Amino acid sequence: MADKDRGVEVLHNHYFAQFEEPRDVDHIVITGNEAFEEAMIKEPPDPWSKGQLFMYAFSIVGFFCSTMNGYDGSLINNLLQNPWFREKYGVENDGLWAGIISSMYQIGGVTALPFVGPCVDGFGRRIGMLIGASIVIVGTIVQGISNDHGQFMGGRFLLGFGVSIASAAGPMYVIEINHPAYRGVLGAMYNTLWFSGSIISAGSSRAALNVGGDYSWRLITWLQLLFSGIIAISCLFLPESPRWLYVHNKKHEAKRVLTKYHGRDNPNSPWVTLQLHEYEELLNMDGADKRWWDYRALFRNRAARYRLCCNLAVSIFGQWAGNAVLSYFLGSVLDTAGYTHSIEQANITLINNCQQFAFAILGALLVERIGRRPLLVFSFAACTVVWLGMTIASSQFEESYAGEDADGDPIYTNPAASKAALAMIFLFGAVYSIGITPLQALYPVEVLSFEMRAKGMACSNLAVSAAGMLNQYAWPVSMDKIGWKTYIVFTIWGGVQTTVVYFLLPETRGRTLEELDEIFNARHPVRASTAKKQLAFTNEGDVIEIRGVI
Repeated sequence: MADKDRGVEVLHNHYFAQFEEPRDVDHIVITGNEAFEEAMIKEPPDPWSKGQLFMYAFSIVGFFCSTMNGYDGSLINNLLQNPWFREKYGVENDGLWAGIISSMYQIGGVTALPFVGPCVDGFGRRIGMLIGASIVIVGTIVQGISNDHGQFMGGRFLLGFGVSIASAAGPMYVIEINHPAYRGVLGAMYNTLWFSGSIISAGSSRAALNVGGDYSWRLITWLQLLFSGIIAISCLFLPESPRWLYVHNKKHEAKRVLTKYHGRDNPNSPWVTLQLHEYEELLNMDGADKRWWDYRALFRNRAARYRLCCNLAVSIFGQWAGNAVLSYFLGSVLDTAGYTHSIEQANITLINNCQQFAFAILGALLVERIGRRPLLVFSFAACTVVWLGMTIASSQFEESYAGEDADGDPIYTNPAASKAALAMIFLFGAVYSIGITPLQALYPVEVLSFEMRAKGMACSNLAVSAAGMLNQYAWPVSMDKIGWKTYIVFTIWGGVQTTVVYFLLPETRGRTLEELDEIFNARHPVRASTAKKQLAFTNEGDVIEIRGVI
């Protein structure tokens, strides 16, 4: 077989002479897998078929795992902006104690990681979501009735523990249950629902400020029960992932699920045939996913290690793009830009969450059109540029300090710099959300093989939690001690992240999950993922010729 990169003929070539009668032939150029494209032509998927409508409903339950996570992620920022909460626990919106209170969530998440594999691999994806949501319910109750630091932190710990399990099972369920043609959009949509929780948290927190007193923060902590309760009840009625069923010797049940929801009740559907064939060929029936203690599949060979590196890169970089400061400590950032009033900060937080949600949905709709890799490169590069602008604007604003007025409020002579810094906050939310947000859940799951998936996502959650702990401890102290100079770190690190993403991460669209093996087994995965092929099809949709394209 010749080298693809030289643009010569690849794979196989069936000559027209094998046909007794001439056939009409169409040619298309693709960058994905030919088997996937052949199924697309033989049976074009229908986004409004009965089976696909059920898939949307099942996916929404999985999305709520992200909503639940988003609610809590925004909640701690809103609590730190609440004067009655700060008075109750004696904290400010920056500094070491702010980091300690918020970091208990990450500590709980790290502690849960050894349990992710047994829960999600042993009991299934939907039961994994059920277990995680149930623990969140308990954590919410503990946090909601707390009257001291220890009890509140205990509730935060349980919340992090439960969300860690649910946020591993949720995206895996959504991506594995869905039709291959819609896996990308629905998988990308998963993480955008983080903002639905964030918006509800910000909106309820803003409204609660009018109530005042302890009720202003206790009410919004109890709202965490909403989504965890829906997940816990709904999971009992969901079908299981067909891949999980297949590797647990429930092949007939796996085929039934594929036939009903992917094949339009036709067991001979090209989509059913394609996926079952790939399950048989590529899924390990006695893999490490059957042994809770066995993590060797993550490091077994070069392809496995490469997959894990891609998973961790997106997981960690998504936390270290500077977004943590704007998620957890936005109040402190707004202080540096001159917006110090609690109502003013609450309004900005709510508006920012809404616009981020809109851009995240736009990004999710583009993952199949543009691809995962271009969106990630754009987002990381744009975040770097925005942080550079934020650094300049904030430094200019601070330099314009001209003392205090009669009431003790600071006076600044350059209000334009303050407005520019605020604009950078919103601009960062837009460019981050359009690429990184939708792909934070989709891409790390896609790049892992089934055998690696649950334990790989546990490692991903470990990386996210570890990165989050740095965010919780380092950035509030940094904002307290050096203020806007913190943004210089984000600018430099953003350039590093962009470079790594460009050279390391391959494209994953245009393939089923199992077909991604050919990318990671290639000598140069990035090149293999972006190589173009010219396919010749008969009018019946059969591939008769495959050529490399320069």
